[in-house]
Order: sequence, then C-alpha cells, then structure tokens
Amino acid sequence: MKDNKKVTITTETTWKEITPGGIIYEAGNAHNYKTGEWRSMKPIWNSEKCKQCLLCFPVCPDSSILVEDGKIVGIDYDHCKGCGVCVEVCPFKVFDFVKED
Repeated sequence: MKDNKKVTITTETTWKEITPGGIIYEAGNAHNYKTGEWRSMKPIWNSEKCKQCLLCFPVCPDSSILVEDGKIVGIDYDHCKGCGVCVEVCPFKVFDFVKED
C-alpha cells in the first residue's frame, strides 16, 4: 500500500494496493471514477422537447448534465447514478426514466 497517494485502480490492482475506504487524498477526483455502473434507472434526454431552462443542471448531484455554451447537450452516463432528480425537476417532462439494460 502506497501511503498518502492516490491509486488508479485497474483490473490488475490487488486489494492490498487500493486506497483505504473513506480516505480522500485528492479533492475533486470524482470524475476519475466511472460510477454510472451503479445505476439501475437511466434518464433519457429528449433534445427536441427541451426548452433549455437548465433547471436540471444545478440539481444533478453528479454533475452529469452536460452543458456547452449555455445549452444542455447530453448526459454523462459514465457518472450519472440514475437518481432521477433531473427527471423530477423538469417542468417540460423532457426526460424518460427507464430501467438500465
């Protein structure tokens, strides 16, 4: 085990080499971990219905609503955990919320 160092986990990493649970060596590293695999439900964004009100953007706890030039361009499924907050907050019902395959 490396002391006080972030460990990038690969398929070859053994349990003795991983970072102990609960220890964060580097703040802001959530984007390094693809947590979208935990998802059981998936929001599907319908761009044609979207009014670009951006109400979904600030409520997403995983920063998975992708915005470019002030407009939603999609969902980051590598990090979306499927909580459904974006689906609930949208007044225009632009998201379908479906079971993950």
